[in-house]
Amino acid sequence: MSIYLTAIVKSKQETTVALRTMLLDMVVNSRKEEACIQYDLHESAVDHTFIFQEEWKDQAGLDLHNKHPYILAFVAQADQLTDGIVIYKTEKLA
Repeated sequence: MSIYLTAIVKSKQETTVALRTMLLDMVVNSRKEEACIQYDLHESAVDHTFIFQEEWKDQAGLDLHNKHPYILAFVAQADQLTDGIVIYKTEKLA
């Protein structure tokens, strides 16, 4: 059963360029993972907000994803680069 996530990442104004680079690298690497079905990144046209839309094959695949070095590097730097992250685990209705 698929796992659906929406992650909202608010960038600090002064770190938007560095954060964008890091997030785009996460997209490239995440899409290579066997359990990744969808991993799309959007950027707000009006403020410093990035939005991920993700679909994972199963919880085991998502758990493995969260252990990869590029995800751990992002987590380690998140406080310096962001003004907050909110992650929603959802169920697809339609």
